[in-house]
Amino acid sequence: MTSPQLIAEAYRQLQPSVLLYILYKVNNREEAEDLTQDVFLRLMDYSRMLRPETVKCFIFTIARNLVYDYLRRYYKAQEVTSYIYDRAETATRDTESGILARDLQACEVGRMRLLPPQRRKVYALSRFGGKSAADISRELGLSRRTVENHLFISRKEIREYMQQCI
Repeated sequence: MTSPQLIAEAYRQLQPSVLLYILYKVNNREEAEDLTQDVFLRLMDYSRMLRPETVKCFIFTIARNLVYDYLRRYYKAQEVTSYIYDRAETATRDTESGILARDLQACEVGRMRLLPPQRRKVYALSRFGGKSAADISRELGLSRRTVENHLFISRKEIREYMQQCI
């Protein structure tokens, strides 16, 4: 059996199990479906190493690693969002803090303008437009992964810059 045939057969047999495994871990159907597809795409990178007796192990190892990477990014994004919103909430409690919050937001917007155009659009839609990655990906015609990657990088750059401002 050739590698493409082996991968196709593994997809037919194991895709439902991989989807359920990932869905159990990430608790988001759309993300689980995306990650499941990524598993089988990554499997193609290992086509020369695949054997019928090892393909299942490869698939679930790839799935586990993708889930860990996803969860790591997800919780980091939650941490960043929480940090930014906590700072903004406490900064608006009195007049002096309100002025400081406006100054920090001006710093954030100024730094955002230095981002590459596509990344700037994605960040602005997320941060100031309140849109989800799925909404942004539909609006801009980008894949969800691309949008998440832009958000991750832009948030990291702006967070580092904001820490210098504070």
